[in-house]
Amino acid sequence: MSRAARRKLELRREIIDAAFECFAEKGYHATGIADIAARLGIGHGTFYRYFTNKRDIVEHVITDLIERIIGTLAAENAPDAVHTLEDYRAQTVRIGDALAQVFGEDPRVPRMLLLEAPGIDKEMGARILEFFELATSLTATYVAHGVQDGYLPDDLDVDNTARAINGMILGSVLAALSDPTLDERRLRTAIQRVMYDGIAGRS
Repeated sequence: MSRAARRKLELRREIIDAAFECFAEKGYHATGIADIAARLGIGHGTFYRYFTNKRDIVEHVITDLIERIIGTLAAENAPDAVHTLEDYRAQTVRIGDALAQVFGEDPRVPRMLLLEAPGIDKEMGARILEFFELATSLTATYVAHGVQDGYLPDDLDVDNTARAINGMILGSVLAALSDPTLDERRLRTAIQRVMYDGIAGRS
């Protein structure tokens, strides 16, 4: 890749990051293209070489946030990476820690994804709901794998168990948004105990 091509990719990334910062700080509707351009010290023309309008770039911002979340479920955290209840417990701890890093390091991430984005317009609201459905299907894959391998009970309602798990995770994220002093590690431990004792039974 040429130096010019690399710079184009870098500037595109910088515009997305700047847009996220503006949207998270001022809100989508109160942010203008001028705000995003000014944050980077670029002209409007430069912005429009990369993105059509404000609605276009917010799609990229949300896509970026969703990809960061989905990225926590790769490699050793993939659904079929474990085969025992002990390994599953360790995996859920790793996933919980990884998600906490995504959401906890920058409170603007969950605020943008859960509070700001759904109110942008009807289409974006539908997209966020689709993401929640995707998250449920991904969690269901973990539960189904556990049932198949025999370390989770074979009578589990896989889909609704996945919804219950994701409901606890979403609740913890919202709780952290409303109370910045919340001890999130204790909350994650409480969720894991519900999962292990309520789903797998005490070992």
